[in-house]
Amino acid sequence: MPEQTPAELALAQLLVESLNLEGVAPGEIDPDAPLFGAGLGLDSIDALELALAISKQYGFQLRSDSDENRRIFASLRALSAHIEQHKTA
Repeated sequence: MPEQTPAELALAQLLVESLNLEGVAPGEIDPDAPLFGAGLGLDSIDALELALAISKQYGFQLRSDSDENRRIFASLRALSAHIEQHKTA
């Protein structure tokens, strides 16, 4: 498994806490694995909860109607990179 960056680890921690993922350690999330479907198995409700947590933590909104969401939420690494580009907090 590729190693997480500090930003990815912080995001993984937020993901585990905000979605109450039992039995998942933040450091064990593969940063390149899909967040939805075969990867962590998240669903659309999880995406909404995660977007809200990201908004509170990083100070910007993820739009639910964005055409970029598939790319943004593709993996922990993709989401972390998007946050690093847009965060205000």
